[in-house]
Amino acid sequence: MNISEGDTIPQVKISKATEGGPEPVDTREFFAGRKVALFAVPGAFTPTCSAKHLPGFAEKAEELKSKGVDEIACISVNDAFVMGAWQQADGSKDVTMLADGNGEFAEAVGLTMDGSGFGMGKRSQRYSMIVDDGKVRKLNVEKPGDFSVSSAEHMLGQL
Repeated sequence: MNISEGDTIPQVKISKATEGGPEPVDTREFFAGRKVALFAVPGAFTPTCSAKHLPGFAEKAEELKSKGVDEIACISVNDAFVMGAWQQADGSKDVTMLADGNGEFAEAVGLTMDGSGFGMGKRSQRYSMIVDDGKVRKLNVEKPGDFSVSSAEHMLGQL
């Protein structure tokens, strides 16, 4: 079952990419007590993700924060080393890179996709959400192949 607006973020162990290497993260703790703009991508370094999704949130970081967002986070079914390398290549220090290496978060929120036809295995769907103190306030899930409702621009209009 997919997560919905009003639901609480499930408790899952993921990793955060840091300069010192992977850091364990408990999702309930990460989202508690603050407003987080979370966006999910099918894969680091993939075309739409690198050309539009991550750069859009990096470019709009100050605007998002001016509207009450405490943290901007990107999550993908990749390991923390890949997410860290992607941040260095295409990202920004304003975007926290979260690694859902085993796809457990994507599974827990019910937003997986099968990328086997592209040699990618099980991945996360492309989406964004505004999470306020652990509760999903807005959820924007893209149709396969689309990129519009999960963008930073769309999220700015929701804040």
